[in-house]
Amino acid sequence: MSPAISEVRRPVRANIVGTALFAVTAAYAAISFTTFAQWVGAVTALTLFAAGVFGFLWSYFHAVQRSRHDEISVTGLYLLLGEPTPRSVKLTMWPALAAQVAIALATTLGRPDGPDGRAGSSLAVGFLVPMFGLGMNGLWAAYHGAFPLRRRGGDGEVDNEVEDATAPEAVGEVTTPGSSIGQNADHG
Repeated sequence: MSPAISEVRRPVRANIVGTALFAVTAAYAAISFTTFAQWVGAVTALTLFAAGVFGFLWSYFHAVQRSRHDEISVTGLYLLLGEPTPRSVKLTMWPALAAQVAIALATTLGRPDGPDGRAGSSLAVGFLVPMFGLGMNGLWAAYHGAFPLRRRGGDGEVDNEVEDATAPEAVGEVTTPGSSIGQNADHG
């Protein structure tokens, strides 16, 4: 497999591995329900959540950079909706995200009370894990999604010239009429 193909598949593989790890540790925590097992499940869930938040923010940053040239939608970025994402990627990433939600529901509802009988369970932190799936979706789409080029204002033509907002001709002075500024002078 070439390095380029390997790089494209990296978020997909990470999502599969993370989902499998979550399934194993959450099931272990729900079935044995010992303090150690609950810690293993909680630490795994929190680690996947943290990785998901990082992936989400990193993908958002990269998508903002790409949005100067490409039409990027939030649904295309994080839910992989539309044409930018190939069907093969969707058929892997969507079930992984759905599995994360289903596992969180099953383990939390399966053991709604703690070992001492009081309401609440450490298994509820599993609800944070789908953030991992959204983060991996975002990373894949931000780096590999085939989003269409940005279009100009109302004429529908593709904007091949992207303006640099820091270019000298793009930076100008904004003038405000004196009456607009002075209208609030009496208020303090």
